[in-house]
Formats: sequence, C-alpha cells, structure tokens
Amino acid sequence: MAVTIKDVAKIANVAPSTVSRVIANSPRISEKTKEKVREVMHQLGYHPNFIARSLASQSTQAIGLIMPSSTDIVFQNPFFPIVLGGLSEGAQAKQYVLHMTTGKTDHEIYEGVVSMIQGGRVDGMILLSSKVEDKVLSYLHEQDFPFVVIGKPFKDTESITHVDNDNFKAAKEVTNYLISLGHEKIGFIGGDLNLVVTVDRLLGYEKALIEAGIPLINEYIIHNQFLREGGREAVQILLSSGVMPTALVVADDLMALGVLNALDEVGISVPEDLSIVSFNNVLIAEMAKPPLTSVDINIFNLGFEAAKSLIQKIENPNEPAKRIIIPYDIVERLSCSEPKAKKGSTP
Repeated sequence: MAVTIKDVAKIANVAPSTVSRVIANSPRISEKTKEKVREVMHQLGYHPNFIARSLASQSTQAIGLIMPSSTDIVFQNPFFPIVLGGLSEGAQAKQYVLHMTTGKTDHEIYEGVVSMIQGGRVDGMILLSSKVEDKVLSYLHEQDFPFVVIGKPFKDTESITHVDNDNFKAAKEVTNYLISLGHEKIGFIGGDLNLVVTVDRLLGYEKALIEAGIPLINEYIIHNQFLREGGREAVQILLSSGVMPTALVVADDLMALGVLNALDEVGISVPEDLSIVSFNNVLIAEMAKPPLTSVDINIFNLGFEAAKSLIQKIENPNEPAKRIIIPYDIVERLSCSEPKAKKGSTP
C-alpha cells in the first residue's frame, strides 16, 4: 500500500495538517518540526502527490523557462548549463519544477509561451535573455503574469523584476584595463545587437575609449553569434579589413575561443601580438591557450536569484518589482600584455 500523509503524521506525532504545511514549506511551521517530519517522510519513502496539490491549490508549482530561439547557442554555450544549475537549485529549494519552452524561431517560442500560460501549466516565467524587441516580454507584461528577466529589460525597467550584472560598467572597466597596458587600437567583438547585454557592453567599451580620448573605429567593432564560429568569423572580417587592433574586448568566452583558434591559424600570437579580454569566466577561459583574462559574471547566482525572485512574486502578488545586480570580478590570466610597440620602446 502507498504511504499516506496520515502514516507520516502518526510516526512524526503531529497532525496531518502539519505534514501538509511542511510539504508546502509553510513559514508557520518551525524548522525543528519540518526536519522531524521530513525525516519521517524519507524513512517511509513518502512522496507528495503534487498533481493533487495543484488541483486543490490552483498552483502548478512549475516555472516556465524561455530559452533563446537558436538551439546552437543553448547547446554549445556553457553559459546555459550553468545558469540552469542556478535556476534548478533556486526552484528546488521551494519545491518548484522547471519547464522549458521549445521552438526554433521567435514566433514558435511566443506561441509556446502563450499556450503554456493560457493552459495554466506554469505559475510564472523566466526569460533567459533580454532583447531590444521582445514580443514575449511585452506579452507577459501586458498580461500581468509573474515573470523575471535574466538581463536588463530594454524598456519598463522600473516595473519589471530583473537579475543582471552591470554590463556597462564591466565593459568599461576591462577596456580601461587594456588602455592602462598601453593599448589604443582596441576592438570589440559582441553578440547580436538585439540583445541588451550586447548593447550595454558595447556602450561601456565606447565610453572608456571616448573618456581616454581614443577615436572610435567602426571597422574594429564586429557583431556575431555567441558561438565559437562567431569568434572565428569576426577575426576573418578584421583580417579582411586590413586594420587589425592590438587588443580585443570579446563579449563571450566561447566566442573568444573561436578568436584564439582563428588567430593561431594565421600566426598571430596572444598576447604577444594581440591581447584579449572576454566575459563569463566559464571553464573554457581557464583551459584556453593562453588562459583568458575574463569577467566572472557569477552565472550560477544569476539563475539562483532569478528563481528565488520569481517564487517570491508568485507567492506574494504584491511583491514590488526589483532590480537585482549580481557583482562581477575580473579574473586576470595570460591573454593580456603591453602592445608590441610599447614593449619595443621600453629601455
């Protein structure tokens, strides 16, 4: 026979209603009682019937994740497994499950989100990226459905809960780091300009150059997908333009790996001939040759805080919109040095 709440209550010497509240992680129950009841549940092998709970409470205990439309980026870029780990841990802490949207195009994803919400399959949604033009975000905002954005919304920032880094500041800081080494010919390789993170990092890079009195050179700025191939193609564009910089700010570690590969094929050494700073500080950055100086944006924490914030909104509809900024760190490795011209002039 299946173990019931009454069985758990009898062994734990509490009322069945107390067991139900422990399952729901009610703040009305002390941590000591929760630990005792959970231990009995574990001993008896009791598993709550979440479907029955959902029907009774009108809650699915499920969160929808809105993934990018490009499956290549999701499956190849290490950012996504790490952020999903944070999301999973944040959701599991409150006994929520995660459902991913599927779709090869933005339209398919939009239709999937509408179906998921109108079908009552999730209690809230998390967008894993923020776009300049985002039909899904606009729909969620208009419907007043609980949602959180990983990244900064392009508009309505004050009324939308979002978890982000200060990407403008980080890009400005790493550009200034390259300037401090003596670089003046600094390029920027970023992702899709419809992504707000790309815009913020580009603006930070440009601001640092302007403040340093260094002219902006359009040929030094390349945009492509956050993929290894995107970095390779960016280098080919730079080479064909005939105006190679002495340093690069690359908006993603996977792109930076493609940059390293392409430079190696044409005999350009890093950091002897060209310095590189990238973003995310995933394992690729540490294992690259040479190891990459990279901005650690604390990806896991982005996911964890997004899940935590969404559950707060679900459980308290009056929860005000919040802007949560996750701190970043610049991890210096071996991909940056003074430009060759400056090395040659050193006594």
